[in-house]
Amino acid sequence: MRLIPGVVSALVLSFSAGFAVGQGATVPFGNIQQDSSIPIEIAADQLNIDQEDGAAIFTGNVTIGQGEMRLSAQEVRVEYAAEGTGTGNIARLLATGGVVLVTGTEAAEAQDAVYSVQDGMIILTGNVLLTQGRNALSAQKMTLDLSTGNARLEGGVKTILQSGGN
Repeated sequence: MRLIPGVVSALVLSFSAGFAVGQGATVPFGNIQQDSSIPIEIAADQLNIDQEDGAAIFTGNVTIGQGEMRLSAQEVRVEYAAEGTGTGNIARLLATGGVVLVTGTEAAEAQDAVYSVQDGMIILTGNVLLTQGRNALSAQKMTLDLSTGNARLEGGVKTILQSGGN
């Protein structure tokens, strides 16, 4: 069997890219740098307030918007910052059940997500699937730094990279 030199190069690149990704990978996400100080809009079917800690629990078709970023899930718990940091400041959003994070043409799906608003970090866990155009990456964990727009995938990372051909 004779291989065409271009095909050999493509195979080498595919295998080396797959190996590097298998060890953990940092990829751009959304081509934006999100400002976590932008107001957060939340829509849901229901809202309950936890009287013990003051957390707001949104359930049923929860959609969160902040700038160009959208996050949806079946349930989102909103935890507020401690008294000394200003009343009503959101510290964290904990999303569970069919989490989808979308920015522009890129999307990530996971079982759960934690958005630390003050740090500008989102951690997605459980069967993470990241799609970027025709390419897809999967892992058990994805950490997204909104200040840089970079995402790091870890744990059983796999990728499908589409070449330019048919």
